[in-house]
Amino acid sequence: MDRKALIREYKENPRPMGVYQVRNTVNGKLLVGSSVNLPAIINRHRSELRAGGHRNRVLQKEWHEFGPEAFEFEILDTLAPHDSPAYDPSEDLRALEEMWLDKLSPFGERGYNAKPKHAR
Repeated sequence: MDRKALIREYKENPRPMGVYQVRNTVNGKLLVGSSVNLPAIINRHRSELRAGGHRNRVLQKEWHEFGPEAFEFEILDTLAPHDSPAYDPSEDLRALEEMWLDKLSPFGERGYNAKPKHAR
């Protein structure tokens, strides 16, 4: 397959979207998030951590402290591709992410996520 055909095929195939986690296997801390492009966001986290420029300073500090081998990147849940081109997955992704945040509670000593402002 030539380069143009590969690019066209890539653009025509929807990326998996859903909820992911970055898990520290040493202390069990989690970072939970959602994205319309799971492979891209996981690659972004890995790249930022390797470069030392991740926006989550605690996660970056522990990446340096424990090393890359202490972290796993996992997809927790996915949204099925939608047939309608007008479909906006943002509400569904937000609800799915909130469900996983409630379930896993990756806040404070348990994780890298900031506690939601609406939480008690």
